[in-house]
Amino acid sequence: MAGDLLPVGGALPEDEEDSPYGEYAAHDGLGPGLGASLGGGLSYPAAGRARLAAAGDGRVDVLWWAYPLVGPGRERLLVLAADADGPHTAGGTSARVAPGFALHTDFPGAEDLARRLPEILPSMSVGDSARIVGQILELGYPILEFSQNDRVPVTPDWGVPRRAGRRERRERAARALAAGEPVPEDLRDESEDLEYAAVRERLEFLNEVSGRIGTSLDLARTIVEVSKAVVPRFTDVAGTYLREQVVAGEGFDEGVPDTTTMWHRVALEHTDEPGRWDDVVPVGEAMPFPAHTPFFQCMTTGEPVLVPRISEEAGHAIASQFDKRDIRPLITGRSMLVVPLKARHVVLGFMILLRHPERQVFNDMDRVTGAELAARAGLVLDNARMYTHQENVAETLQDSMLPRIPPRMAGCDIATRYLPGTLLGRVGGDWFDAVKLPGARTAFVVGDVMGHGLNSAAMMGQLRTAVRTMAALDLPPAQLLRNLDDLAQRLGDTYLATCLYAVFDPIAGELHLANAGHIPPVLVRAEDGRSELLDLPTGAPVGVGGVPFEAVRVPVRPGDRLVMCTDGLVEVRGEDIGAGLAALCESAAHPAASMDDACDTIIRALAATFPEAGPGGRKDDVALLMARLGGIAPDDVAEWRIAPGPSEVGRARAVVREQLHDWGLPKLADGAELMVSELVTNAVRHAHARPVALRLVRGDTLLCEVEDDDHELPTLIDARPTDESGRGLRVVSTLARQWGANRTAAGKSVWFELTLPRRR
Repeated sequence: MAGDLLPVGGALPEDEEDSPYGEYAAHDGLGPGLGASLGGGLSYPAAGRARLAAAGDGRVDVLWWAYPLVGPGRERLLVLAADADGPHTAGGTSARVAPGFALHTDFPGAEDLARRLPEILPSMSVGDSARIVGQILELGYPILEFSQNDRVPVTPDWGVPRRAGRRERRERAARALAAGEPVPEDLRDESEDLEYAAVRERLEFLNEVSGRIGTSLDLARTIVEVSKAVVPRFTDVAGTYLREQVVAGEGFDEGVPDTTTMWHRVALEHTDEPGRWDDVVPVGEAMPFPAHTPFFQCMTTGEPVLVPRISEEAGHAIASQFDKRDIRPLITGRSMLVVPLKARHVVLGFMILLRHPERQVFNDMDRVTGAELAARAGLVLDNARMYTHQENVAETLQDSMLPRIPPRMAGCDIATRYLPGTLLGRVGGDWFDAVKLPGARTAFVVGDVMGHGLNSAAMMGQLRTAVRTMAALDLPPAQLLRNLDDLAQRLGDTYLATCLYAVFDPIAGELHLANAGHIPPVLVRAEDGRSELLDLPTGAPVGVGGVPFEAVRVPVRPGDRLVMCTDGLVEVRGEDIGAGLAALCESAAHPAASMDDACDTIIRALAATFPEAGPGGRKDDVALLMARLGGIAPDDVAEWRIAPGPSEVGRARAVVREQLHDWGLPKLADGAELMVSELVTNAVRHAHARPVALRLVRGDTLLCEVEDDDHELPTLIDARPTDESGRGLRVVSTLARQWGANRTAAGKSVWFELTLPRRR
């Protein structure tokens, strides 16, 4: 279109009587022209025909397209316009038009428009888009570029007047159009009217489909939405096939598919009698497609394939790839349209659309409609695929970082639950852990990294590893949190997490706890079933820095239960967290047959109290750890003090043998005596001033600990034949079930465990 694009509001007729085209057919519920569309506030694409003033006293008929753009600014509207005589070739193919701007439109975002133009005009490259937008904004006049192979995504109302009282003539024109026959000259107006109605119907259908698909980023739900959106309005049968890697949420080679590419049938919607398709073409089946099929042509070219009627021969060719199943009765005689599901020029899958024989066959307009439908569905599916892929990566990372805690540790039974969030951003940084400590003690940890996604999962892994490392050093709870806080600050300013750390000593019968901004734990008393929130100094989350942490000691009795969880279980937006904590206390006190049942009871009770936090509606992830504190009786613990000196090693062997006989464990005496001799010999050799401590603990295993005041940990070495020492730890490593060494406040502790014989 030559010349400057005039202000649209003043170039269009003010009312219908001024219009040289008479009554306009309504388009998407808009007025007769672009001016009326702008005045009413355009919220979705529209198109039409108008007469504008040209240079001098002339007039020019133009076709216009208008697309609203979301973003800042007083008015955000992209207008495409072309001479009404230009966009049609002899073959009837629409030309491609480049954008022009109405002069009153306020649009400063050139870069954003250059990026979005290829979404509106799919065949336009990003480079062409940037060039066109830059030229329009710099020179101030529109640009028109023709390409005979492209289509404008919204078909305009060409402005031909309607004529009333022509029902019979329209029916004759409709019959001619349906039969593919030339329309008589005297019926041309009626046939064009029918074409306008068909265009409006297609646009309404596409707008409706766009609103029904992509309501979530869940891939399975999106697949169902896409399939159901086209049945029965557009087709009678819709089968959706996706690449195997798309279904699995994995990445894949973006090259052209071939005959080895596996395609999964992920959905099948139809209007036939129930069950007719289920056994023949079941959902979930995976198969390749030979090169001679229309499906292969669609997925390799990325273009729709139209088969007006499936002949007997074509039906046989298609059915030949289905082993031991005859699908010819389901497809022969039907009209078929195969449309590619692609995004970013990559074919993700395709849809097979079939119409009943008695229904009008698919035509070229249906091909265009199907292609537009598939383009929209492809983008939605690709977004869901990429989101699913990212979530799978994050969940795999998170799952690999969560520990596998045994159900039984020294003096306690343990059960855990981890529940990922079920809404967007469901992968988070919640974790739990249980760490074996010297002296038959166990450390329980629950933490919650602030935020969601891969970064939170990765930070969770770092902090959990740090906690396990520091717990192995037997740091007191408050000191451990202090060190964890320092580490979080070194990792970065955004590293914040709450953490609750508790050490259970089954011999002393107490919990030693420290809290870093976490919700308090619940202690359920075995004596009367009463539950309570432990009153702990709250502290600040780790990563804040400069905040002291305090620890408290809480006496416990055998059978008491400790419940630790993250706030995702008890906190719901808009609700007081106190209500969630109260529900946690109440549900934790319920009797249960096992620890696993007790965990499930808590989760069900909280879901019932706050339905928003239940399955399907919980946004945050949940970590839950429950421990039944059994304790170790004084009669199952024996301790001695060994004075430094070689002569005391013999006494250590004697007291160990005697104690094991008293406990009814004579079969363990020889091995235990030998290993105690090696450990005590090393201890008295390296001890400085304090006596060596020797302790036996009979619990789930036989634990032997030897402590001295030397801080250097022993190492396992390979002694040479001429060496006089270095074989003691090799003996212990060979005979013991487990062994280890830990630093203590006064020095170090070296320990080993032996498996107890089964009781008859």
